Amino acid sequence: MKERVYTIPVSEAFREDCECPMCLLEKRLEDDALEYTLGPSMMESDSRIETNRKGFCNRHFTKLYNKQKNRLALGLVIDTHLMEQNGILRKMFEKSLPGIRKEAASGVMEQVVQSFKKSKSETNVFIQSMIDKLSELEKTCTICEKINFNMEKFTDVILYLFFKEPDFKELFLKKKGFCLFHVRRLLEGSLKYLNLRERNAFVVALMEMELVHLDRIKEEVNWFTQKFDYKNEKEPWKNSQDAIPRSIEKISGPSDLMR
Repeated sequence: MKERVYTIPVSEAFREDCECPMCLLEKRLEDDALEYTLGPSMMESDSRIETNRKGFCNRHFTKLYNKQKNRLALGLVIDTHLMEQNGILRKMFEKSLPGIRKEAASGVMEQVVQSFKKSKSETNVFIQSMIDKLSELEKTCTICEKINFNMEKFTDVILYLFFKEPDFKELFLKKKGFCLFHVRRLLEGSLKYLNLRERNAFVVALMEMELVHLDRIKEEVNWFTQKFDYKNEKEPWKNSQDAIPRSIEKISGPSDLMR
């Protein structure tokens, strides 16, 4: 198979012995994004504008801090993110505050009448707008978005190679399947990037392989549990000693389990 710049990461991941090559791709993207955030992105205005607006999810804030690397960079990113978000929240509150105070000072009868009016109270409008803003902030993450953007491109490459490169197709079909998270991504990709004939062939190949390996790992987990029976104490572990973490990753996708 003739390698190109955009196929090399995919080919490298698919040559590894693992439960899901797409998890390897995603982990490498995540590592690169963490390093970039604590390094070059500090000096790039476009990146800082994005981190100020979106911030990071709990998982990636935790990973950035736990790296214990270039804490000054992390501090500067958090400083300007808080500066922007604090300003937005304060502006929202101060805009609604006169109406909230007016409602708070109204008598009981006025509040009863207000409750029957079609127009919403200023307090309720503010609360809902604040809930919407905070919910939006919780869902945005600069690193997650970068990973998802690149994983979408890798999905396109995988599906392209499956039909255009016989060597890659052979490599694909020899894998141990994928985690369920990435099975979903591949199926979504098949709807987006393949025609109906290709989609039919790919879905059959993917699901036949996946179900074989889901059964395999289920049997490995089962044997792991059976080994705790005194009757099996002297029996070999086979391939079950690390079946628990592998099965978790098979079910839930990329993770940071202790080994």
